[in-house]
Amino acid sequence: MNRSILHSLQWRYATKKFDPSRKLSEEKLNVIKESFNLTATSYGLQPLKLVIVSNTKLQQQLVPLTMEQVQVRDASHVLVFCIETAISKNYITEYFDRVEHTRNTPRAILKPFEKFLIEEFTEKPEVAVETWMQKQAYIAMGNLLTVCALEGIDACPIEGFLPEAYDELLQLKDLGLQSVLVMPVGYRADDDFFADLKKVRRGVDEVVIEMK
Repeated sequence: MNRSILHSLQWRYATKKFDPSRKLSEEKLNVIKESFNLTATSYGLQPLKLVIVSNTKLQQQLVPLTMEQVQVRDASHVLVFCIETAISKNYITEYFDRVEHTRNTPRAILKPFEKFLIEEFTEKPEVAVETWMQKQAYIAMGNLLTVCALEGIDACPIEGFLPEAYDELLQLKDLGLQSVLVMPVGYRADDDFFADLKKVRRGVDEVVIEMK
């Protein structure tokens, strides 16, 4: 299993050229959806939503909003990682409603933590809450990059795009969302030069410090 995981991570690369004729199956797409839902987030609050674009006309419109990176046009699907525009008291209360229902936990046990989180997010500056949510989006993208590698799905993580333009085109504000990250997914083109290049890494001994 360990060898299989490492092989998949060696195979993975930031795909520069997708084969537009190849599309993800519903089964593969469902793996991505479920994996996003199962991604770890701080406090388990999931302040994220994943917008999946597969409309070719929309994908073409995304190119100039993504620094002319044609991956968003040619990929099977474009994943847009979004954060909530705000974390309200009701949002936190609904989370604890789910905990109570899913785990059959008495609300009296949950109440102290619920109260703590409501106070925590009420008192935090808006910019601090937004930064916290953005960090959760990066966790989710990292998780999906690994999942895609294990599933033989090519992907390209993208920070270079115009979030406000994405929000306007995809009407994300109407959904109470704002875009943070973009990740086109699909299958690499046979002539993508970058697919066969060796990975350039510092090495385990350089990046891992063990304190025994």
